Amino acid sequence: MKLDVIKLDAGKAGSIELADEVFGLSPRGDLLQRVVRWQRAKAQAGTHSVLGKSDVSYSTKKIYRQKGTGGARHGSKKAPIFRHGGVYKGPTPRSHAFDLPKKVRALGLKHALSAKANAGELVVVEDLNLADAKTAAVAKAVKENGWKRVLVIDGAEVNEGFARAARNIEGVDILPSMGANVYDILKRDTLVITRAGVEALEARLK
Repeated sequence: MKLDVIKLDAGKAGSIELADEVFGLSPRGDLLQRVVRWQRAKAQAGTHSVLGKSDVSYSTKKIYRQKGTGGARHGSKKAPIFRHGGVYKGPTPRSHAFDLPKKVRALGLKHALSAKANAGELVVVEDLNLADAKTAAVAKAVKENGWKRVLVIDGAEVNEGFARAARNIEGVDILPSMGANVYDILKRDTLVITRAGVEALEARLK
């Protein structure tokens, strides 16, 4: 797959040949959903907790006599049946993460990149160098290129000047090539990858 390469100022910078095994696959929704579920489950804090019968603060004295009341036999106000009693089998802190094979994760990333390429939402830029690495310059470049919710993927190292200038702009996020992931790619409208980023991703995924 051949794609035009542009500069941040919207000028042309030649073209690049994208590897079909990384950017030319037919996207599979089931595979993307598996990887996104794995990512979100791993990111879930799992700090939910409730008080059980042994945790609530009440007297342990028997609440009324065993016989002669005409009601059910109870011994503790902590029982789940009573108001303010403990919760039976409520949620406790735990990890929601589950395992997903590395091959499936890598394949999911390929399909996410291919989905953006097939939808025409993939843009390759020469680099992220700006003569004036300031927020106004990055905002101008983003506006001129028509990007709104955009994820920018650089090479092994992120261009510090661009990252610093872009961090205050809403809807612009930047990651190194090793940080590229299915969830972040799919939730943005446009995926922008530098030439170095393309080379790094292809070397990682081929």
